[in-house]
Amino acid sequence: MRFPRIAEKIRQLTLPSTDAKYMINRNPRNLELLRIAYKPDGYHLDKPGRSFWYKLEVNPSGRYVTAQVKHFESGPVVTASTSEWAIKKQLFKTKDTSAYVNLARVLAQRCLESGLIEMRCDITPNPNSKLDKFLRTLEENGLKLSEPERFEAPRPWNRHRPEKPWEVTE
Repeated sequence: MRFPRIAEKIRQLTLPSTDAKYMINRNPRNLELLRIAYKPDGYHLDKPGRSFWYKLEVNPSGRYVTAQVKHFESGPVVTASTSEWAIKKQLFKTKDTSAYVNLARVLAQRCLESGLIEMRCDITPNPNSKLDKFLRTLEENGLKLSEPERFEAPRPWNRHRPEKPWEVTE
């Protein structure tokens, strides 16, 4: 090999560490699960805003309903649709209330299997509508339809400091 030092360094970085103090985590979504990753702010005129890691979208078309969880950077992560053969063959109609409820069950199962538990939801349905039952079914199956705020580590300059700590007013 032409560059033995570089090859040795790469091998050291890619092999698992035997030292218990250090661990290399190659999961790109791990910082989002720890609430440390930055949320994109977007432009202040964006409606309804872009401050999310994962977002739930439901797209009813003329014949089918598609629900997907999108990542702010890489697009759809988990998708379920009533146009899928495995779902469609179990339904009487592909756009009625039972289709929405069963689609929510399938989407919730796929999200839980992929490790997505919290996501942003901007959908405001009417009470007792198909979308309302869809969202309630998602929550009943273990998903949380709001994302937590980003964790801000306390900084030493953010703590309250008295103006003159050397003065005692007792």
